[in-house]
Amino acid sequence: MSTPPNSSSAVLGRRQFLAVLAAGAVAGPGVALAQTRVPRIGLVSSGAPVNFEAFLQGVRDSGEVLGRTVVVDRRPTDGYPDRYRPAVEALLRERVEVLVVTSIHGINAVRAVKTSIPVVVLDLESDPLATGLIATVARPGGNVTGFFLDVPEMSAKQVQLLREAVPGVTRVALLWDQGAARAQFEATERAARAMGISVTSAPVRKPTDFPAALDAAARDGARALIVLSAPMMRIEQGRIDDLALRHRLPSVTLFDLLPEGNGFMSYGPSLEELWRRSARYAVRILKGERPAEMPVQRPEKFDFAVNLRTARALGLTIPPSVLLRADRVIGQ
Repeated sequence: MSTPPNSSSAVLGRRQFLAVLAAGAVAGPGVALAQTRVPRIGLVSSGAPVNFEAFLQGVRDSGEVLGRTVVVDRRPTDGYPDRYRPAVEALLRERVEVLVVTSIHGINAVRAVKTSIPVVVLDLESDPLATGLIATVARPGGNVTGFFLDVPEMSAKQVQLLREAVPGVTRVALLWDQGAARAQFEATERAARAMGISVTSAPVRKPTDFPAALDAAARDGARALIVLSAPMMRIEQGRIDDLALRHRLPSVTLFDLLPEGNGFMSYGPSLEELWRRSARYAVRILKGERPAEMPVQRPEKFDFAVNLRTARALGLTIPPSVLLRADRVIGQ
């Protein structure tokens, strides 16, 4: 008679079990989950449910069965910078085979713990070459690969769209997270100045800073607002939109407009597509590919949305040339 397996190999740990439930993956009758260790992907993210579901769909699209052939162990951070490192450390203690982290905060956490396990990064705030995270885009060379935004190109596109939608604007405010978006701020400031638009800096470190930052920007003569990317900005998007409307500042953001919100315009990569692709990258690593040889990727799909309801509230008429390019128009 064989020796019975011990409890750690015979049943799923509590976190693993919860991850299976969250993924909607429940083993059918007769499936022996305890026979072998199920490979684990550790996910550290800011917590948007739609993004998590897109990630799980990316795992399924790769041919995996959640809870049977792979487990996704997710640790949400709600965008708080100080929660990323504890989340990464907890996942390392769980012996995940691959880490997936988001934003510059996730990168900083991975660097702080000095892990050697494979890491997939989804970051819209920084330049992996400039920060030394990778050796080259084609061959990252270490244990990190992933998906990054071309910040200068994105910044120039947002400034251009805002200038076209709000003719005559000569001064814009840049609302930015000082702990995450310095590279974006510098790139956007350069792009604005190249188009003859002056810039007011509206830096913040926490959500309670938003009212004072926008008050100061309005007093400084800003007539429009560009919201730079950061986890905090996504989480507080509705509040930022309300404040911008109160100050009569037409705004552009990287994140999709909230259907019932007061945002004016958005232009940025499809986040759901990026989450699905990052999941597929993680599964490829589980199957034996090395991140050192997996090229860093850029977004392939971009969405442009405008909100006519907010435009009317601001007394603006968006030019037909802009509306014709929109993928989505709210409030028609």
